[in-house]
Amino acid sequence: MTSSTASERRVGVRCLDHLNLTVADLEATRAFYARVFDFTEVEHGVDDDGLPWAILQSGDALLCCYERPGYRLLDRVARKERGEHGIAHFALRLLDLPEFERRRRAHDVPLSYGDGLIRYPRSSSCYVRDPTGYAIEVVFWDDDRVGFAALT
Repeated sequence: MTSSTASERRVGVRCLDHLNLTVADLEATRAFYARVFDFTEVEHGVDDDGLPWAILQSGDALLCCYERPGYRLLDRVARKERGEHGIAHFALRLLDLPEFERRRRAHDVPLSYGDGLIRYPRSSSCYVRDPTGYAIEVVFWDDDRVGFAALT
């Protein structure tokens, strides 16, 4: 058995803990994520500017949402035109495609790209937008297993 030095040890990232989102309408955001993705509010408050915030949770995923009325999200095309960049989208891994599709249709959540699932080598995805305009990739890994050709 060998001992490892501090420089050889890995920090051991478990997962992405949370996303911090500025939203135009906190109540609309809270309702959307609850209806479509089973997020529930686990904490809320008011910030130093007197504006509401909430932490939403679904499984191990956390969204920290801070309301800024009138906030306008620039999509990546608009940012590119301005010489800026930012996160293009974030992804939520789901297990139940039929239930997601049922909810998406029941709540009139349109797909952002194409008219159905996009097939990748080991997963399928579709894209939707939340009330503020954030792009969300909805991912379904084959057999719920993350895998890449270089690692097999």
